[in-house]
Amino acid sequence: MNNKVLIKLYVPEYGRNFDVYIPVNYLVWKVSKMLAKCIGDLCNYSIDLNREFILINKDTDEIYNNNAIIRDTNIRNGSEIIIISY
Repeated sequence: MNNKVLIKLYVPEYGRNFDVYIPVNYLVWKVSKMLAKCIGDLCNYSIDLNREFILINKDTDEIYNNNAIIRDTNIRNGSEIIIISY
């Protein structure tokens, strides 16, 4: 499967983590919105999707540019990513 990568997603706001596949051909901001919606649906949380979300690499503390394409970042299978809203 070359069009998706499996990441470990940490959601500190809710104290949860998930293993999820994300598409590599999408922009970071689109992926972060999709992830936020999925978190809300899976956990029955009311998440305001009008807020901004950022993805952060847990190991390197790198904040991903929202306009970058996932395949152009260092996100690979097994990456540990934190999602934070602001």
